Amino acid sequence: MPVVTKKYQVTIPKEVREALGIKAGDEVVFVREGNRYVLMKLTDLLRELSEITKDIDETVEEVRQGLARGIERSLRELEGGE
Repeated sequence: MPVVTKKYQVTIPKEVREALGIKAGDEVVFVREGNRYVLMKLTDLLRELSEITKDIDETVEEVRQGLARGIERSLRELEGGE
């Protein structure tokens, strides 16, 4: 069982390093998930973020179109028509 040192360091157990593909020199991050943290390689986190945001341009364009429709509707209402 790993123990936290006086310098707040912990040795990552071999089976965990192997499962996560962590090697000496790799950068890791701690990602908060609710009331716990998950250890990840930085490259894995960036890959996940890239996948999550791959369609963001379409989403932004959809928001712009929705705002434009809402503004047009509001202007028509102000002018007394609809």
